[in-house]
Amino acid sequence: MPPRRKLTPRKITLATSERQWLSNFLLYVAQERQLSPNTCFAYRNDLIRFYRWLGARSIPNLTIQELSDFTETLRDAELSPASIARNLTSVRVFFRYLQGEGAIKKNVAELLGSQKLWDRLPAVLTHNQISKLLVEPQPEIDAMWIRDRAILEFCYATGCRASELVNMKKSDVRLDRRCCRCFGKGSKERIVPLGDSAIVAYNAWMQTARPELLEAARRRRLAEARARAAASGALPSPASPASASPAEACDPPYVFLSRTGRQMRRQALWELVKKYALRVGAPATISPHSLRHSFASHLLEGGADLRQVQELLGHESIATTQIYTHVDMTRLRDVYKKNHPRS
Repeated sequence: MPPRRKLTPRKITLATSERQWLSNFLLYVAQERQLSPNTCFAYRNDLIRFYRWLGARSIPNLTIQELSDFTETLRDAELSPASIARNLTSVRVFFRYLQGEGAIKKNVAELLGSQKLWDRLPAVLTHNQISKLLVEPQPEIDAMWIRDRAILEFCYATGCRASELVNMKKSDVRLDRRCCRCFGKGSKERIVPLGDSAIVAYNAWMQTARPELLEAARRRRLAEARARAAASGALPSPASPASASPAEACDPPYVFLSRTGRQMRRQALWELVKKYALRVGAPATISPHSLRHSFASHLLEGGADLRQVQELLGHESIATTQIYTHVDMTRLRDVYKKNHPRS
């Protein structure tokens, strides 16, 4: 076996532009730490906000008093406590990286105080609201109603995050085993069972609506290609291989697609859930994550073990899952107050 090649890391020096430090850090979290794209995107946005505040100041010369002013700037911008806490965490991680690379000697960001957060109970839909939501997409008014019903069924049946659902591939769904495979944060894999309703909605989408959507998208792209060729004076024949590229004719591997036949965006999924939630009279704060919360809370109400719910949600720590016991305790407290004579 050949000897392993020794890698010499490139250290950041003070001669390097401080603006370049941000680019190096984003490469570090994406490639070396292999954090999810959403986490890297959050780091990028938070640190761009930090650099805007930084102005002409120099990072190695920053004092704790100046960093405290940055915290006040976040409060003046009327950010939520959770957003302020995330921004400060991003700055701490960035400074820790710079210290490890030798760009700064003293890490004053470690002295920043932590933002106090209240434990907020997640928004949960009732069983009645869920029943209405899952059948709300209607063929008379919703062009993509079959797909939308399948998405809502999968959100509630699996407890998937929005990013997990839009990245789910056809090979991840095993109807013979009545389950699907989800890849959560850090590409951690978990298997989640599928119920009858989710399987019926999935089959309706995959066997009928999805092929029709792909065919319509293929014809639309072909017509656009012919129109562009006609405008340039070289109209291709219908049998010409230049009429449509292999990429246009292929079947995307993802389960849920957009109207154009491409992978669905996470933002589009949020808009879809909110649209139907508002139509059934649910609060405006409802999101795909609310269906995940409802999935977990209804399992616990039905007698599921907390450890089992942790595995289905893909939580690394059971402490994260324990928040759903508070949701259930709220319901039990209401029952107690309603029925106990000394309540």
